[in-house]
Amino acid sequence: MKNISKAILLAGVLSLGACKDSFLEVDPITNVTDTNYFRTPEDAFRALVGCYDGLQIIWSEGVSLPVAAEIMSDNAFGGTGASDGFGYQMLDEFDRTRSPADQNLFGANWAAYYEAVFRCNTLIGKMDQINWTGSEQLRMAYEAEARYLRAFLYFDMVRLWGNIPLVIAPTTENVPQATPDEVYKLIAEDLKFAAENLPATNYAAQAAGNKGRVTKWAAESLIGRVYLYYTGYYGKSDLVGTVSQAQALAYLEDVISNSGHGLVDDFANLWPAASVANYAGEDNKETVFAVKYTYTSDYNGNTDGNHWMVMLGMREQFSYPYGNGWGGGTVNPKLWTAFSTNDTRKAASIISIADENINFANQGKQREYTGYYNKKYSPMVDEQGNSIPVENGAVNFMIGQFQDYVAIRFADVLLMAAELGSPNAQSYFDLVRKRAYKENVTPIAVSKAAIMAERRLEFANEGIRYWDLLRQGIDVAANAIAESTTLLNAGSPVAKVIAANKVRETQGLQQIPYTQITLSNGVLKQNPGW
Repeated sequence: MKNISKAILLAGVLSLGACKDSFLEVDPITNVTDTNYFRTPEDAFRALVGCYDGLQIIWSEGVSLPVAAEIMSDNAFGGTGASDGFGYQMLDEFDRTRSPADQNLFGANWAAYYEAVFRCNTLIGKMDQINWTGSEQLRMAYEAEARYLRAFLYFDMVRLWGNIPLVIAPTTENVPQATPDEVYKLIAEDLKFAAENLPATNYAAQAAGNKGRVTKWAAESLIGRVYLYYTGYYGKSDLVGTVSQAQALAYLEDVISNSGHGLVDDFANLWPAASVANYAGEDNKETVFAVKYTYTSDYNGNTDGNHWMVMLGMREQFSYPYGNGWGGGTVNPKLWTAFSTNDTRKAASIISIADENINFANQGKQREYTGYYNKKYSPMVDEQGNSIPVENGAVNFMIGQFQDYVAIRFADVLLMAAELGSPNAQSYFDLVRKRAYKENVTPIAVSKAAIMAERRLEFANEGIRYWDLLRQGIDVAANAIAESTTLLNAGSPVAKVIAANKVRETQGLQQIPYTQITLSNGVLKQNPGW
């Protein structure tokens, strides 16, 4: 694609940012070409690091998918500042007229996703150029990791935009949009390859320096997620003829039985802001796959931090342990009330201004104030109000947040397996609920409806709910997301309407950045409703 391939090949593929994980601590590579570089397994490893680095920056600019997915769901509103533009309201309401100038809201993300895919494609395409003598298994593992990352990236893109160019090798061609089936076919094949070629190393046996890398268990878990989304959203019986329901379930059962992953005992301990000193730590046993971050981002090309968490912080105010931010994704009160009072996930997932006696003084600066903010991904400060990332050496709190995005948790694996009809479905379902309610759990018979209700509570504010709604059908999603209420803008009540027909018109897809359509000379076509 013209707008993707203008970058010099290796400058784009092998620009390696620093990262806190030892396997990513590799010096940057310069002055190399694709013909003189890919010769040894060490070269391949450095290129693989570049692929992970590509994943790390897909949400550094534009709108991050974890934030967007919450706003597009029934869990959160657009929020942000009272004097900001209305781009997040456009997302929330699926209505381009709310912010007509924001035709490229996801423009930076589109470019970053394809750059990351470009890196993966380059490494995969150069495998035969490398001398793997004596390291044949390493070759399969590196290719498996690169193909998992490519699948992860394409799964994000195809869910967000639906109709996207499918690029599987570096090219300067003006590539047209593929059908979703073609994209999902590649995703399924990549994930199957990864599941079959990564070692079955138990979580406890993984080397500390390798935490954060793709594993067999991550690949098998993502197969389950892709299967459920594709078959649900598109109304199909299998994953493009590549993965059946029985196969998807078998992959998940393998994770449950053999991975060594498990549930952290206390739900709150999964989240730094909810647990503080009791945080279970990144790479804890429940984390199957995460997008890794550290505090070393700067404005000189090192993009290693979590740049999007600042959007979710309370608007320009901190209250220990919660740091300040831009007030995006204000939590819908309906989510707060959906939790029962004895559900430990309630207080662990949501900052309640009233219930935590927070003296929030900035309602005048906040749009769509609800009194509730995202706790799972809140910036943090110490007891004196100092930014924890800055205390660690970050340039500033905006780009130095270092909490990882946990993309797949073991709880999700349990609930997906239950949904796919495991003989142990009731047991898996109960494990998740017992952790949430402790001794106050009320038995509930497992069913599809019960699982979906439980998923909303278990994964609240993690960027999962929206996709769970869409895979139940566009009408289910539209009716759940539709809203007519009153919110506070700069302290004054304002009507808020999200029309179900807007969700239906767009089919839950977002607009393709208009700059991409222009650069393609009209080869790319905009999604309906935009």
